[in-house]
Amino acid sequence: MKKNKPKYKQIIDAAVIVIAENGYHQAQVSKIAKQAGVADGTIYLYFKNKEDILISLFQEKMGSFVEKIEEQIAGKATAAEKLLMMVETHFKILSEDRHLAIVTQLELRQSNKELRLRINQVLKGYLKVIDQILLEGKENGEFAAALNLRLARQMIFGTMDETATTWVMNDLKYDLQALAAPVHKLLLNGCRGEQ
Repeated sequence: MKKNKPKYKQIIDAAVIVIAENGYHQAQVSKIAKQAGVADGTIYLYFKNKEDILISLFQEKMGSFVEKIEEQIAGKATAAEKLLMMVETHFKILSEDRHLAIVTQLELRQSNKELRLRINQVLKGYLKVIDQILLEGKENGEFAAALNLRLARQMIFGTMDETATTWVMNDLKYDLQALAAPVHKLLLNGCRGEQ
């Protein structure tokens, strides 16, 4: 499998840097190859084109994102604790990799409709984690029984996403991780509703 080969990961990591520094449209395959330390032709052994690199990059990084979040929430007893860990981990991952933050929060948004649809498919794994937390919270009485799961999921993901995007748009000038607790409090209040 191509994904298990070291050069695949090298190319993905190089693509994150090149796309973050140049923008998706100016990120030529030759620049990605140079950053990865491989010949231009080597890229095409692993990827069909630049769009395929972007989708693969998002699949790899989002898969890793979901794994880290699932690891962090695994030992938590309540839905509220799991929600906090999810927000903290989301912000921590982006804070620790500015190139990834720029790519996920800005560059993926400028893509064409077909690319966006493929990206939305990848996001489903993350949204499932949110759904599990919400369901657990409803079932154990932490969250309102009448909580609209779809709306709550959109509120949670949208709030984290917009908070991270605003941070990137402000040149990462402040501590994104410091916003985890206040964001969590807002989300928790929304999920608890009137009880």
